[in-house]
Amino acid sequence: MGRVWKCSGLRWAADGPVLVWDGGRRSALSWGKRVAFAVPEGAVRRCVGARGNPCPVAAGVPGRSKGARCEECARLDRAHSVAADTLADDPRPYRVYLAWFGPGMVKVGITAVERGPARLLEQGAVCFSWLGTGPLMAARRTEELLRAALRVPDRIPYADKRSVRAALPGTAAERAFEVEELHARAGALGEWPESLGREPCRVVDHMERFGLLAPAAAAAGADVVELVPGGAVSGELVAAAGPDLHLAVGGRLGAVVLDTRLMTGWEVAPRSSGTGEIRLPTRAFDTKPEGLF
Repeated sequence: MGRVWKCSGLRWAADGPVLVWDGGRRSALSWGKRVAFAVPEGAVRRCVGARGNPCPVAAGVPGRSKGARCEECARLDRAHSVAADTLADDPRPYRVYLAWFGPGMVKVGITAVERGPARLLEQGAVCFSWLGTGPLMAARRTEELLRAALRVPDRIPYADKRSVRAALPGTAAERAFEVEELHARAGALGEWPESLGREPCRVVDHMERFGLLAPAAAAAGADVVELVPGGAVSGELVAAAGPDLHLAVGGRLGAVVLDTRLMTGWEVAPRSSGTGEIRLPTRAFDTKPEGLF
């Protein structure tokens, strides 16, 4: 089968996106770089384990799973996450934020202060602003306050985020408007926890950092549904947002979006192909969102 690598996912470093591989190998990605790999015939996608531990049975997982974990490992991983409400005694300070992904798509969330804006980059937030900083439970109460009082969701499906990237407003001021408006409404609420220090609205825009200002990025009209044995992709990286790589592959598709979470759990073989190619199942974007080396 030759040399194969196993992807651990996409990370956001100070200078851009990085593909991480089992064993610690890292592949820094830059605009114009070619991402090219094949899934060997007969390959099986295996569970990636939980909390840094391998799956005890190396269970097979479905190709369309974003987490690449079997049921038991997924349960263990979530049981130790902040999102599971099991870490009420976490002493670290947390920030509450408003993140914007496209028109009508603003969400509220929390992240540890020590992580800086990493969570926003991982989610593919086109722009964001901090709301406040304080203890974990105060941040949680503020998040719940915005959900209940202002009907602000805490989740937006990735499919919806992708579908609108080709038609985002052209100026930073337009992109910031909904965050600024919602920040002001949130600040007017009277039920904020006393231990949460409020922060002014300072919108940070990621369009340039994600490469979404490039015409080629806006041309993407489909995404990869799953990796399959015998499948392959070769494309020029034109943009990246959250876990997604926007790859120019040529042909009728022009550019496609590859969610790197679909790569985890697979062994893939690097390719030296210099031409665009996509031999994986793809799906055209719905124009109205429903709510590598």
